[in-house]
Amino acid sequence: MKLAGYAALFGKRDAGRDVIEPGAFARTLAERTAPLPLYWQHRPDQRIGWIEQAREDARGLRVIATIDNPGGGAAAALKRGAVTGLSFGYRARRFTRSAAGRDLTEVDLFEVSLVTHPMQHGARVHLLDPSAA
Repeated sequence: MKLAGYAALFGKRDAGRDVIEPGAFARTLAERTAPLPLYWQHRPDQRIGWIEQAREDARGLRVIATIDNPGGGAAAALKRGAVTGLSFGYRARRFTRSAAGRDLTEVDLFEVSLVTHPMQHGARVHLLDPSAA
């Protein structure tokens, strides 16, 4: 089962008071050689698939992923619309801090997760389709 969506949106302050700036993922995406895992709720012990493509566009970090077990619980929750959030695990490399929070200009991306409550409310799966591209 394939899905597409945004794991991060540029210029939107999240619930942790961080803002991802355009270009923040450029270095980590260019240097990455191994595929990114797709986790369930940020749990490394529950890898549910792999990220086939991750790229920045004008809106944010768009990903295309495959869920390994299309008959499993994560796929079923996604099909029902019970879980539609996307999130990502990272380490901030460069940022500026203000009273409002952090503006992240460079991050190391470790994983993407299908989540119930994303830190960025608009970071969602937007396409469920076997030919998602």
